[in-house]
Amino acid sequence: MSILCQSFPATTISPSTRSPLHIHNNKTRPAVSFTRPTPRPSIVKCRTRTHRCYCSTSTMPLASSSPLKDSLRYSRAYWVSRSIIAWDLDAVGGSCFLYSSKSAALSVAGNGIEGYDLNIELERCDQRLPENVRDKFPHIKDYKAFKVPATLDLKSILKDQLAVALFDASGQCISVTGLQLPGVIDDFFSYTGPLGAVFSNEAINLYLWAPTAQDVSVFIYNEPSGGEIALVAQLKESNGVWSGNVPRSSEGCYYVYEVSVYHPSTLQIEKCFANDPYARGLSGDGKRTFLVNLDSDDLKPHKWDDLGDEKPNIADFSDISIYELHVRDFSANDPNVHPEIRGGYLAFTSQDSAGVLHLKKLSDAGLTHIHLLPTFQFDDVDDQKENWKFVDTEMLESLPPDSAEQQEYITSIQNEDGYNWGYNPVLWGVPKGSYATNPNGPSRIIEFRKMVQALNRIGLRVVLDVVYNHLHGSGPVGDNSVLDKIVPGYYLRRNTDGFIENSTCVNNTASEHFMVDRLIIDDLLNWVVNYKIDGFRFDLMGHIMKSTMMKAKSVLNNLSMDKDKIDGSSIFLYGEGWDFGEVANNGRGVNASQLNLGGTGIGSFNDRIRDALLGGSPFGHPLQQGFLTGLSLQPNGHDHGTKANAARILALSTDHIQVGMAANLKDFVLTNCDGQEVKGSEIPTYGGSPVAYATQPVETINYVSAHDNETLFDIISLKTPMEISVDERCRINHLATSIIALSQGVPFFHCGDEILRSKSLDRDSYNSGDWFNRIDFSYNSNNWGVGLPPKGKNEKSWSLIKPRLASASFKPNKSHILSALENFQNLLLIRYSSVLFRLRTANAIQERVRFHNTGPSHVPGVIVMSIEDGHEGVPGLTRLDPIYSYIVVIFNSCPTDISFASPVLCGKALELHLVQMMSTDNSVKNSTYDPSTGCFSIPSRTTSVFVEPRNI
Repeated sequence: MSILCQSFPATTISPSTRSPLHIHNNKTRPAVSFTRPTPRPSIVKCRTRTHRCYCSTSTMPLASSSPLKDSLRYSRAYWVSRSIIAWDLDAVGGSCFLYSSKSAALSVAGNGIEGYDLNIELERCDQRLPENVRDKFPHIKDYKAFKVPATLDLKSILKDQLAVALFDASGQCISVTGLQLPGVIDDFFSYTGPLGAVFSNEAINLYLWAPTAQDVSVFIYNEPSGGEIALVAQLKESNGVWSGNVPRSSEGCYYVYEVSVYHPSTLQIEKCFANDPYARGLSGDGKRTFLVNLDSDDLKPHKWDDLGDEKPNIADFSDISIYELHVRDFSANDPNVHPEIRGGYLAFTSQDSAGVLHLKKLSDAGLTHIHLLPTFQFDDVDDQKENWKFVDTEMLESLPPDSAEQQEYITSIQNEDGYNWGYNPVLWGVPKGSYATNPNGPSRIIEFRKMVQALNRIGLRVVLDVVYNHLHGSGPVGDNSVLDKIVPGYYLRRNTDGFIENSTCVNNTASEHFMVDRLIIDDLLNWVVNYKIDGFRFDLMGHIMKSTMMKAKSVLNNLSMDKDKIDGSSIFLYGEGWDFGEVANNGRGVNASQLNLGGTGIGSFNDRIRDALLGGSPFGHPLQQGFLTGLSLQPNGHDHGTKANAARILALSTDHIQVGMAANLKDFVLTNCDGQEVKGSEIPTYGGSPVAYATQPVETINYVSAHDNETLFDIISLKTPMEISVDERCRINHLATSIIALSQGVPFFHCGDEILRSKSLDRDSYNSGDWFNRIDFSYNSNNWGVGLPPKGKNEKSWSLIKPRLASASFKPNKSHILSALENFQNLLLIRYSSVLFRLRTANAIQERVRFHNTGPSHVPGVIVMSIEDGHEGVPGLTRLDPIYSYIVVIFNSCPTDISFASPVLCGKALELHLVQMMSTDNSVKNSTYDPSTGCFSIPSRTTSVFVEPRNI
């Protein structure tokens, strides 16, 4: 559709001169007509993070002397479909009216609502809300239903300020509230057509879904900031979509939408200036959308279109292993990387850098996937590097290892440096500008593609960490608010009072709404089709609806090499399936939580095995011990109860670990520590929910550390007794990674697990700068003892941390680091030496995997696992592995050598795996097996792999 376009000189019109209100930030914005209390800090109560919650809870109005005066500040009624409004009322009789005001002039005065353009009586329904409404909005399933007249012009009235009021039989107004509109918006305005900027030979067509907007214009600029407005265009609306075209020559320019819309947070018609939700590029300051055609050959690296054919082969998702990495961490400390690209996308193309050489070692050993922490456009790191602040690292290095000074310097600039994990999304579909050499123009796009291409070419597929569960900004002002400026009250999930839910941290999104679901799917397609991404890790996936995840899986799976140059069947999805907040127990619909994902083929992190291995949980006492860290066998002085209680916890933890090693399958049967045969789902966690929930191996992501909480080496150093040696801590580190590497399911490793990485005991380094997050791929240091970790999240543990950092006995040297790396590479080589470590079905695991050190007489601190294969021409199990017919793995977490004998394991032709025989680990070489007795002797804190070679 063509629209009227006019050129204007800079002095004629601009967003700031049109609406001076919007040049203010949240702190200086003119006050609206009511007051709000000071926001309180939000605490996320989920299993793996309390980080990055520098945010506010839903803002609630202050109490008023009049029971109705402040009622419009709430939105307690729901317009759930074209014909129904739902309201939680107990009153019988009387009448209910709907009010609207195009100018947002509604107010409560006298005995009802004033300032309205229209008021309509609603018909009370005696029946329950319809089933489809109850399914979509289960949290209001018992609300009363009121029928909206069929003659009402919804297209017009939904752009107004709206309210409902209830009057008793005497005509007295007894209740007033605003309305939440996502239900009726979905019913009336769901849309599947084009959105964003669509390029043709003749023009660029712009499409913006904004059904509640009263007016939309687009401002075109030639420059990323400042400069004259080149064009102002008025968009036209059709069924909630505003569209128009601009000249094809506008490619490479920048644009901003001006949206006039009623905003429930201010009770006013606001003129909001916003980026395009479907932006594919941005200006360096993030305030303008870059008009870019991602199909342009100028934006494609050499042979980019052929990358689909070059990708490393993945025969089955069970073959995946994942390595989690932050883009800046990877090279910020690498002197072999040119300073201009250090800490950014292009560092991955620096083939001779220490980091790339390290990744090649892991890839050569079998690692398949690199998981990148957020790389979309996020807040709290300025994309313009000239604005960053730095601390003198030479000065920091001169300070004592347990000093509080380092963290003081780092935290003094932590919101003005170049570091943040990035879990504060602004725009999902644009690469982060701070990782590019130039945040303006197409550099971030080209360099991101070069990074993906470079990683694929060294044998590594790329996973993106996506954060669809929340947005960093909301409201009608502020650069970080986008979606809530365009369709206020729709994209963000609200509570029953009408205020934004913040259980994820801030501004929870609502994927149960049609166009939020669509935006997520479209964004995934953007990353796969335009950047050839191989998988996605969903942050707080439990806050996303299961239906969205299933649709995503189906849509991506339908991509093909012939049509899209992408093999969609190779794209792996996994995430955090924690079940908490307003979505817990399917409170907003069936969510993508651990217990709901069985049978989907979508992976979720297995926190059960992590907690059992390390002890406690990230939210428990830091000295709580587990299977690896000395529980019962080498106490650290923390009160674990009686000796019998500690031993009991260790036995139960061992059950949890064994179930996890069997891919956490809910129907996997094993003998528990009490000698009973039970299914994985029949073993309870300490909170009472089942340990096992998966129905397929790939639905379990086994891990012992991630970016959240302390690094693996740090948490081991914290939980183990002070007096043990650094050699022993290093062996425990290796033991931990061996359990993850040799389990069924998908193994997941945090970058640095393999080289004893330390963050100086920082439990939440999301904003701790390069200093605490440093990683050294030259293997000279593991970053231990670089000062007390930042006060904000760590001070309560400083008394435990300080003596550990001060003791030289805790710090590993280069030989420890190199040994850890070799051991990790060997674990990958062993995992990929036999398909038996990567069984593809639940049935195969149940038939072939056994645990032998079980029941009441088990040896504490020891796990004995066997994996059996069939033989050609012999009835029973089919043959999967042409090299090995039987494998036994023994994990000894004890501080002493152990012997274990089992009659089931007698008479085997077992020998130590060749990789371990050839290693420099002299301890593992002392592992022995006696076939006459079935007795194994295993050194302390050692994982030994025995294999039975076939007679080939």
